Amino acid sequence: MPQFMDVHHGMKGITADQLREAHNADLALEKDEQVHFERAWADPESGTVYCLSAAPSAEAVQRVHERAGHKADEVHPVPLSI
Repeated sequence: MPQFMDVHHGMKGITADQLREAHNADLALEKDEQVHFERAWADPESGTVYCLSAAPSAEAVQRVHERAGHKADEVHPVPLSI
């Protein structure tokens, strides 16, 4: 399944607990769109959050994030990884 990296801006000061809560919200909805959120990273200083997922499309990733209450600002395909 294709992989995607999505980016959220404007989350300055995010804590580990808040990141975990947002990730868990995605996990609770991911099966509806055949998405699997693999991992999330955050930089509290800049307010940037990154999520890696396997999904049928970027639109499916965005639909899960929207329903979870934190729409991604960017969704990028990851065609190569090692």
